[in-house]
Amino acid sequence: MEGAARLLASRGEQASMGDVAAAAGVARATVYRYFPNRQALLDELAALAVGDADARLASARIDEVVPEEALKRAVRALVDVGDYFIVLARERVRPDPEQFERGLAAPLRRLFERGQSSGAIRDDVPTSWLTEALVGLVVSVLSSTPALGREDTIAAIASLFMDGARPASSSQRGSVGLPPAEARPVRRTATPRRKQQA
Repeated sequence: MEGAARLLASRGEQASMGDVAAAAGVARATVYRYFPNRQALLDELAALAVGDADARLASARIDEVVPEEALKRAVRALVDVGDYFIVLARERVRPDPEQFERGLAAPLRRLFERGQSSGAIRDDVPTSWLTEALVGLVVSVLSSTPALGREDTIAAIASLFMDGARPASSSQRGSVGLPPAEARPVRRTATPRRKQQA
């Protein structure tokens, strides 16, 4: 399964079942014996990803530390799921809803709720958005060419996320994004004058 996850993480939809068999060093018929189609393989990889994330988040004890430290531990847990996590997000496979909610979504939402209550995380953004944003950021970094070591990658993801999730100062509240169109300055361009005909 690790070979399949690595292949699908790097090649995505371009990887065929034949490619998966070659990566695993088995005949294609052997792969089809366990997984009758590509979707069945993806479903199994998704279940493994969520199960691994569940176990790692539980071991990280993110409910027992302050939100900033909890975020670093959560990022480390998701990064360490690795290729399985990339496949889960990139292929948009939906694992068992109860397993996904219990093992991945709920722990992250609780983390963000605590952060909002303590003032460490902005409270004008739904926790569901924060959860999706963190997952997307981790997947984006894992899918790119490695530029940093593991610990530096974890620190960079956590720092980048927190810089965007911190509460805005009182002078910045309500000014997120572009101002309404009617409030933007209008750039006027000079219209060329027509030459008068003699």
